[in-house]
Amino acid sequence: MNFLEQCPAVLSISGKLVLFMTQEAMPAYIKERRRNWAITLILIIVGTAMNFLLNKVVNLLELPLYLDICGTVLVSALCGYLPGIFSGFLTNIVNTLNDPVSIYYGVLSVLIAAVSAYLAQRGWLSFRKPLKLILFSIILALIGGGLGTLIPWFLDDLTFDSESFINVFVESGIFNETGAMFAGNLIMDVLDKMIVVLIAVTIMTLIPERVRRKLSFCGWVQRPLTSEESEQQKHISIRKMSVRTKIMSVLIAALLILGAAATGISFILFSNAAMEQNTKLVTGVCNVAAGFINGDKVDSWLADKGSSPDYSEMMKDFARLKSSDDDIKCIYVYRITDEGCITICQPYENEAGTLIGKVVPLDEVFADQKGAFLAGQEIVPVATFRNINGTRVECLTVYRPIFNSAGECVCYVGCDVSMEYVKAYDRNFITGMVSLFLAFFIVIFAVVLWVVEYHIVLPVNSMSMATGQFAFGSDEALDSSINNLESLDIHTGDEIENLYGAVVKMSGDSVKQLEAIRQKNETIDKMQNALILVLADMVESRDKNTGDHVRKTAAYARVTMMKMRELGYYSDMLTDEFMANVGNTAPLHDVGKIKVSDLILNKPGRLTDDEFKIMQSHTSIGSDIIDQVIALVPESDYLNEAKNLAHYHHEKWNGTGYPEGRAGEDIPLSARIMAVADVFDALVSKRSYKVPFSFEQAQSIIREGAGTHFDPLVADAFLKAEDECKQIAEHFGDYTTAYAKDEHVDDSGKMR
Repeated sequence: MNFLEQCPAVLSISGKLVLFMTQEAMPAYIKERRRNWAITLILIIVGTAMNFLLNKVVNLLELPLYLDICGTVLVSALCGYLPGIFSGFLTNIVNTLNDPVSIYYGVLSVLIAAVSAYLAQRGWLSFRKPLKLILFSIILALIGGGLGTLIPWFLDDLTFDSESFINVFVESGIFNETGAMFAGNLIMDVLDKMIVVLIAVTIMTLIPERVRRKLSFCGWVQRPLTSEESEQQKHISIRKMSVRTKIMSVLIAALLILGAAATGISFILFSNAAMEQNTKLVTGVCNVAAGFINGDKVDSWLADKGSSPDYSEMMKDFARLKSSDDDIKCIYVYRITDEGCITICQPYENEAGTLIGKVVPLDEVFADQKGAFLAGQEIVPVATFRNINGTRVECLTVYRPIFNSAGECVCYVGCDVSMEYVKAYDRNFITGMVSLFLAFFIVIFAVVLWVVEYHIVLPVNSMSMATGQFAFGSDEALDSSINNLESLDIHTGDEIENLYGAVVKMSGDSVKQLEAIRQKNETIDKMQNALILVLADMVESRDKNTGDHVRKTAAYARVTMMKMRELGYYSDMLTDEFMANVGNTAPLHDVGKIKVSDLILNKPGRLTDDEFKIMQSHTSIGSDIIDQVIALVPESDYLNEAKNLAHYHHEKWNGTGYPEGRAGEDIPLSARIMAVADVFDALVSKRSYKVPFSFEQAQSIIREGAGTHFDPLVADAFLKAEDECKQIAEHFGDYTTAYAKDEHVDDSGKMR
């Protein structure tokens, strides 16, 4: 976290400092996060001190233990992987002040921290799970004792004390020295890690659960998610690759490339420097050897085959020089001629001088420098392979010319120095570099993963979930959705915060716009329903007998549909939209009467058969009228139901109705519902030619007509809505007394 994120300030979208937040104005989760960070920092320091002190105690007691990761395991289990990694790495930095080699073991500490945090989160660090505790210890031992043995092996080969526990494995014959080292270290490390785990789990057990929950390290830049929300985020589907995976993949690739490049370049520079240092060493040895040779006596040595005292003295000096350093493998003196190299001195083959004067070929690696040899010039050092005591050894060979008093080059002194220690330096360097790189790699990876998780993934997923679950069904649902989005309270201080602000604003504006549209739609619906009632009233006003018939039938249709839904009848068809369409357009079921003559519509006497056929035509006429409206407003479902009501409300369940003689479910459901409502209202309403039927009589007629005239399920629902229908009949108790005819009843008041 940078300084701007730590100071109590809010940055505007333009990046300018707008105001300083007071402590009271901060969101609660930010206050909690700062307290959490302070506690975590203290725990990291305590964990590091615990590692250091426990290690010092076991060293003072000379116990075969380390206990230098106890604090790391504890911090990882309590706070999470990131504080644990910092505790482990900080421990190695502190130990490096006393032992520089400790820095190479940093990778093991951070690995142990990461593994401990992972397993602790899954409940492994508990006395209630003893088998998992043992497995926990073994896993840590495989890291500390298994991988930990490889580091000194690569650094400077494996060594052990013959009196040590490891020697038991060597003497058993089961393992060689290398295997014994691994087995012994692993067994000792299992014991060490078991003690570490027991200490850590004991301390955790003493800490109350509610306190442990507060110690978990977090970096919320938004309202902390609930466990349910966190679980939902885990199941968010990604089409190709998540942002987390993309960022971490790029980071891994960048770190690997950078690490490989840095390690490679460093190794080349180090290797060159080591070779240069080795060359200086060999050259120095060669210069010392050259000081033992008297150039004026070389010819006499060849002549007397090295029998002179001064030759013997030179040989002794060479022997002492060679024995001064095990890496000095050979010192020799050659006179270089066109025919080859005339041996003057070669101690490990010619200590008695018997080979003096022998001609041997010049090493092939120096073939391109033969002219320089013959001219007595300086020779460039070359790496060569020597067979010494049956072992092939890589050496660095340096030659130096020897001159007599006349300034003539009489011979060359050569020196072979082993390059094994240079290789050891190279191996140590590359092992240390790789170990350091892996440690820093894990630390950087953990930090970036943590930042990506809290500053990118969680805020983006939270916005995605909040907007994806946006509900438009009702005002309450909209308010809840907006509140849920606003409650995220994202404060990343970057482009994501800007995006969040834009999403909140856009959502709020959309809800306002949607509310305005909804209000306009409600106004239009009210206007539409009012126009339907006005039109129906205009039609019904011509029929001086029916009064509030259109309103009453619409009311009966509504209560019938509600009861049908309650009883589960035609539940797949009785949607909110269907019920609204039927209830609102029910007044149009007799709209076709507008084209029926007033003479027929209001005839006081009995209708003739021809007049009755004209009266029946109002169903087809109504359908045609609504068809003309549908042609102008094609995508209106309510008009389709209005057409069904107008055209089929006189059809009968047994197929004896009109205008088409449809039967059963071939009759639209809306028309079957209207058939019951229409007949019932005709029965209970007062007419000039009849007195109204009683409510019970009318219900009895509906019951008798179920299965013949009416859909039995519709009739059953209507009859079971008795209380609601009584209220409607009582509400519309004022009936007209004008003389008229009704298509449902004859002059005697009986059903047609």
